[in-house]
Amino acid sequence: MLAALGRRAGQALVTLWVTSAAVWAMLLTAPGDPARTVLAARGVAEPNPAQIAATRVQLGLDQPVPARYWHWLTGAVHGDFGTSWQTGNPVMSDIGARLGATARLTLVAMLISLGLALLLGLTAGAVPGGWLDRAVRAVTLVMVVTPGFLIGLFVLNVLVVRLDLGVVIADGSWSTVGWPALTLALGSAGYWARVLRASLLEARSASYLRVSAARGASAWRRLWVHVLPNAAGPFLTVAGLGAAGLLGGAPIAETVYSWPGVGKYAVQAIDARDLPVVVAYTMIAVVTYVVASLVVDLIVASIDPRLRPARARRRPADTADTVDTVDTAA
Repeated sequence: MLAALGRRAGQALVTLWVTSAAVWAMLLTAPGDPARTVLAARGVAEPNPAQIAATRVQLGLDQPVPARYWHWLTGAVHGDFGTSWQTGNPVMSDIGARLGATARLTLVAMLISLGLALLLGLTAGAVPGGWLDRAVRAVTLVMVVTPGFLIGLFVLNVLVVRLDLGVVIADGSWSTVGWPALTLALGSAGYWARVLRASLLEARSASYLRVSAARGASAWRRLWVHVLPNAAGPFLTVAGLGAAGLLGGAPIAETVYSWPGVGKYAVQAIDARDLPVVVAYTMIAVVTYVVASLVVDLIVASIDPRLRPARARRRPADTADTVDTVDTAA
């Protein structure tokens, strides 16, 4: 176990380093001059060469790229992601001021996604091939393929504005989190429901269910002891990683609803080519994903009987002989 955790930690460090280098490379090759963008944000519409040169020195753009990257990397290791070029504040200070709103949004979105996925997935998996199953598959397909910004615009313009089913301006509080969270959750819920349905069908078709039925186990016992534990692994993997991935989809929902969170702040930073903020947001998202992946692996290994140690799954000899006899008879 410790060796596996060590390998995962090493892989996580390599992933973080490659991600940071890739984001730096993409932003450095993007068109435009960050110094002009910063001056425009400060109200200097037509800066002269001296102002541009001074701003480049202030931002550290006059230094070689390897030196700038190394300076950033040594600071990031200690939690210092630099200073925002837009606001002039420490990046982590700006992110911390907005993190609560994003945490509320992603938490409610995760709960909505889980609730919808369990409802739709279990419903479709209980009656495979029926009209209810076909309806659920059609609905979840629409949920998956519809872009998040289209869902947000539909909810905002139709449900909120025309039908007056909620507030127009989301201020980051619990009272206004409903519609933004629903917008963020629908795509994930559709995908999770389809994965749960497929996992249930695969588990229900396994040969050990016939053995369990032949030994007199009731339908409910077969469901709780065999079907759900074996179907939970793929669903928990997708749902756990998807919950972490909600942070990556937050910028869309936050921008559509003007939600004052980290995602909207990151979109504004991308528009302004605010390199420290963009890299910091990306690294936070990657760290969240890596940690969620490790936690999900541990949970799935403890739940899925196929991943438990062999000695924990070993049956007594007489039980194994009974199972072999039933299989032969079948």
